Amino acid sequence: MEEHRMRKKAISAALAASMLAVSLAACGGSGASSTAPAGDAATGDTASGTEAQATVDEDLSGELVFAIWDNNLMEYIDQNDMVGKFQEHYPNAEIEVEKIKDDSEYWNAMKMRASANQLPDVMFNKPFTLSRFQDYLLDLSDLDAAKNNTLAAGYALDGKILGVPMTAGYEYVYYWKDMFQEAGVEVPTTWEELKTVSKTLQDYYGAKDPDFMAIALGAKDEWPDYPYMEFMPALVNGNGQNWNDMAKTDTPFAEGSDINTAYHRVYDLFTSGVFGKDPLGLGNDQATTLFAQKKAAIIALGDWGLQNIQAGAESTDELGTFYLPVRESTDEPFRYVVQGDSFMGVTTHSKNPELAKAFVEWFYSEEWYPGYIAYVSSASSMENFPKEKDPVLAEADALQPDAEMVMYDGGGDDFTALQNETTFDYKKLGAQMFTDGFDLDSMLADLDAKWTAARAKLGIQ
Repeated sequence: MEEHRMRKKAISAALAASMLAVSLAACGGSGASSTAPAGDAATGDTASGTEAQATVDEDLSGELVFAIWDNNLMEYIDQNDMVGKFQEHYPNAEIEVEKIKDDSEYWNAMKMRASANQLPDVMFNKPFTLSRFQDYLLDLSDLDAAKNNTLAAGYALDGKILGVPMTAGYEYVYYWKDMFQEAGVEVPTTWEELKTVSKTLQDYYGAKDPDFMAIALGAKDEWPDYPYMEFMPALVNGNGQNWNDMAKTDTPFAEGSDINTAYHRVYDLFTSGVFGKDPLGLGNDQATTLFAQKKAAIIALGDWGLQNIQAGAESTDELGTFYLPVRESTDEPFRYVVQGDSFMGVTTHSKNPELAKAFVEWFYSEEWYPGYIAYVSSASSMENFPKEKDPVLAEADALQPDAEMVMYDGGGDDFTALQNETTFDYKKLGAQMFTDGFDLDSMLADLDAKWTAARAKLGIQ
């Protein structure tokens, strides 16, 4: 596990006293700050537009460990002195920012640390991990950060908000307009059109470059297939609760089910040759870099992927987006997924829970959040700090102005329990589709048998 640790000692009481004269936004408050955070270019009005009063709390003290995996967040923290800015309000606090390599290692580490009673004070969750860690998370319902968040209440468990989503996550298909134009194809609006467009691109550019991929995918890492394997079942009929509904039936993988329908479409695409000659030989970073270099024409990633593409591309003037077209025909509604992402929560293992809550409030206040959300390509989750989409991402909305939004839920306790019992891993299943001899129908029938047995064993109704 690669870790980047940053620790700043508490500033002296004398320095804290001098800061009483500085006009700063109140933690969790809504007034305008006299000095905007570095990089603050977020659009939208502030909550009140009134001059905030300086607040320094010397009573809350102690150490916090804040564990993250997000590279973009780590860069912003480094560049903008997050710890120092927080200490301007809480001078007797110390914060250690623990950077874990990626989200896969993050979940493995958090699982082990939960068992050892050593979770960090502040941790992140995904929609699908909230239920997994719910016994280790404090209720944040009373925080202004939770109340001002547009998505937090929708992910509450047993009426408790256990995490405040940092961003609203949208999923996109990135593509190179000039490559589409040269190959004579247009943006697809149905699944069949996507297959046809991808095949045309593969044939056109693959004739010149044997390493070309119409669609880039880092299947070696498994998780990058999530736009297809995780979200498509919810998009087939617009059911964001698809995973939870699966837990209520013995044979959710049977013919005619949303997941069966979605996975047959995915398998058909995955085995069509449009992902190049060796998708299992590439990780996500490699696939994204190759797309940025126009060695691929299409890649499906979240809004967070835009920054990675921009970092590797010589120019993004021809970069565009559209939403993944899952529907069979234009007679069906066009649907796209949105979800809360990076749910910041305070753990029950924290020795300084009130300080940890104060940190969450501060993070989502005017003092820090507007600058951060302006820095990243993701959409804001805070109603008091709205943000216009990047023009590249906004293109997807312009192409489908009447599309239906599907609020995605990653699955609750029952689904997670059944998933663990049956070892159903949609990311791994997607990677297996690229292997020779894979039999999807046999796999789905086997999963149904395991699912039926697991529901009986676990007593899930």
